[in-house]
Amino acid sequence: MKRYLIAALCLCFAIPTLAQEKEDQRLQDSYTVMKEILGTPDKGIPTDLLDKSECVVVFPSVKKAAFVVGASYGRGVITCRSGQDLRGPWSAPAMFALEGGSVGFQIGGQATDFVLLVMNESGANSVMSSKVKLGADASIAAGPVGRTTSAETDVVMKAEILSWSRARGIFAGISLAGSTLRSDNGANKAVYGKELTAKEIVREGKVQPTEAAKPLLDLLNKTTPKHT
Repeated sequence: MKRYLIAALCLCFAIPTLAQEKEDQRLQDSYTVMKEILGTPDKGIPTDLLDKSECVVVFPSVKKAAFVVGASYGRGVITCRSGQDLRGPWSAPAMFALEGGSVGFQIGGQATDFVLLVMNESGANSVMSSKVKLGADASIAAGPVGRTTSAETDVVMKAEILSWSRARGIFAGISLAGSTLRSDNGANKAVYGKELTAKEIVREGKVQPTEAAKPLLDLLNKTTPKHT
């Protein structure tokens, strides 16, 4: 009996550790995606759009086969600018989930990375709600690609969220209309050790970034330190 009790206690301690390691890997993968995309500015996200954005959302290695509407989902992270007039550093990241089966998930059979920029306060408030349907609760458009690409089109200027995908080495703007975003609260608890919503993490600053989050935040603070 004592042996079973010890085994049960060991399991109780092991589960949180494994969950933490899983979310740490999610943060590392998100950093890798952003580093590679920002490292190719001529074929990546226009700098002026990145500087105008209020939040960045990254979903690394989303697999088409994983998508069953209402059941499976992609896992990623969101971080937002902080401070007065959004001139502070990027916030501690919150874990986020992407659900649904829009045209955006029909890119071949390989893993696809998604990057979303939230461009204004209205969009930020929408994604911080319990669940937001892209294209309905928040307007979304395919983002333009490349440093020299004009970002002043009507679609880009009016969209609350801009989105891109990268699959098989090809980076392109893509619409995720019809999909949904929500806070991954279970993963947030694994990272920060307590129940927290995405809004409490990235907008209210109730926690400090973990060590695993620092590479991603350092990259964003260096690449786009000021909101314009």
